[in-house]
Parts: sequence; C-alpha cells; structure tokens
Amino acid sequence: MSSGAVSTETPGTAAPPPTRPADERMAKISPMARLMRRPEIGAAVAAIVIAIFFWTQSSLFLQLDGISNWTDVASTIGIPAVLVALLMIGGEFDLSAGVMTGSAGLMMGILGTELHWNIWIAIAATLVAATGVGFLNGYMVMRTKLPSFIVTLATFFILQGVNLGVTKAITSEVSVSGIDTVKGYDSANKILGGSFWHPHDFRVTVIWWIAITALGTWVLARTRVGNWIFGVGGDANAARNVGVPVTQVKVGLFMATSFFCALTGIMIALRLASTQAGQGVGDEFQFIIAAVVGGCVLTGGFGSAIGASLGALIIGMAFIGIQFAGWNTDWRFLFLGVILLAAVLVNNYIRKRAEGARR
Repeated sequence: MSSGAVSTETPGTAAPPPTRPADERMAKISPMARLMRRPEIGAAVAAIVIAIFFWTQSSLFLQLDGISNWTDVASTIGIPAVLVALLMIGGEFDLSAGVMTGSAGLMMGILGTELHWNIWIAIAATLVAATGVGFLNGYMVMRTKLPSFIVTLATFFILQGVNLGVTKAITSEVSVSGIDTVKGYDSANKILGGSFWHPHDFRVTVIWWIAITALGTWVLARTRVGNWIFGVGGDANAARNVGVPVTQVKVGLFMATSFFCALTGIMIALRLASTQAGQGVGDEFQFIIAAVVGGCVLTGGFGSAIGASLGALIIGMAFIGIQFAGWNTDWRFLFLGVILLAAVLVNNYIRKRAEGARR
C-alpha cells in the first residue's frame, strides 16, 4: 500500500472562497439617507415651514413684492454668513464681522466725501484695508494661540471705537452723508447697490449673494482648499501632520471673511448714500446664527455654504414676515432666539444620525 496524504475534501466540491471584511466605503447608501446626512437639510425644511406659515398670515408674503423685501434682508445677512460659515467650519470665529460692515461704509464714505476720491478708488482702498484687518486677526490667532473669540472681540471694540472717534473728528458728526455726490457713484451703485426687475425692485445684492453662495459651495465641495478647511476644523493637528498648511488656511479664511463683510458694508452704504458710526454693530450674531441654523457646529469641521444662506433666508423671512403679519417688530428677536435653539437641536440630531450611519 502506498503512503500519502489523505484528502478530506468530498470529490466534486470546491473549497469556499475566503470571506472578506465588508468595506463600508462600498456600502450602498440610499438617496434619502444621503440627503439626511446633508448639514443644511434642517434649514431647508425650516425655510419651507416658515414661508408657508407667514403666507397664511399674509398672502403678500409670497408675491414678488414680498419676496423682494425678504430676499433684500436675507442677502445682506447671507453674504457675510457664507464666509462666517466657512470660518466656523475651519474651527474659528470672527466677532468683528458685523462692525466691519460699518467700518467699510464709513471708510469709503469719508474717502469719497472728505478727500474727494473717486468712489471706485475709495472702494478698492477700503477692501484692501479690510483684508488687512482680517490678516491681523488670523495672524494674532495663530501666533498667540489665543481663542479667536478673544482676538476678534478685541478687534470688535477697536473698530467700534475707531468708527466713532474718527468719524466725529473728521465730520463733527456720527454719520457720513452725501455719498451719492462722489464721482463714480452712479456706476458703483448700479453694480453694488442698485435694483433690478422693476417694479418689484429686487436688489443687486441678491445676485451677489447667490454667486458667493455658489462660490463657497464649489470651494468646499470641489477643491483641495475645501478639504483643507474641513480638515483644519475637524482636527488641526492631524491636518498639519498630513501636510495641510493650517496657518495659511485659517489666516486666509479670516482675510476672506473681512473682505466680504466689508463688501457688504459698501453695498449698504451705496444704497443708502450714507452710513452711521454704529452701523453693523451686533450684526455678527445674525451672521453666526445664520451659519448655525444652516448646520455649522461651534466645534468646527461640519457645515455648508448653502446651509448658511438658508439660515440667512430664514432670518430675512422672519424679520419681514413679522411686519407683513402686522405684529410688533420687537418680537423678531424672540423669534430669532427660538429659531436658533430649535436649529441647534435639530442639527445635533441630524449629525448624530449621520455619524451613526457611518459606523
């Protein structure tokens, strides 16, 4: 008898292939589950509900004249809110964003009315100065390691003091008027502060708002910089370890935020042909609320530009809707607080569901 290994396999059968661990990246996700993971879904639902609610209070709310009113308010909140959202996704705050809108209008107005600069040159100089303030904010945060809350709060008070002190010293008043008499005003106002679609008079700022929202969405979703922003907001040390230029990204976000806040202030000043030393003070909270309502979290690493714009839309609808409903406008701040609290609770729920679905 010959010796040899004895096979234990049954003739005609093959050994089962080795099982591989499931790769969660290959798992199929339903369209509804993917939609529910979006940070702005809560704001989108809230916007629809609020629009329907105020339409039941006044049929004018969803007519073109009504829409032009609340999109006007939403646009001047939405432009800065998009950049504030990007900054929050990157893990930082800018509490000087609101007062920067006033500073920009005052600087442009003083350069044009007192120094008689062409309005376009005054606008360019103002935007450069605002970007410089943003650079200083970012540099101080990264160099000193102080919380951006503290650094930009200091900038807030500095700008507020400069706005009041310089304006009174130069004009002997707390306002700047006569901007519409500055050379180049008509062309600047047409592009930055005018209106279109008469007689409904939608503001040009609405077009700027949509364009900046689209730009912010593209940056976050389609570019390497967008990945960096999410990375530095989620875990700056881990991002730095894989080669992300954390300092440059965060300083750049502060600069962009100051630039677009200043642009918004310029738009408002051109529209009104005047501005006050107290313009914009406190508006930073509306920008932050819009970003939070739109899905941003205070710890960074989560949010969207579209969500911030939807948050601004909700604020605009609330402010104008209260007027259309014939209520006392003092109630708008109560409404704003309720919206903020509800949005945070809903967004936390959505985010936890999304995180649970990934496990």
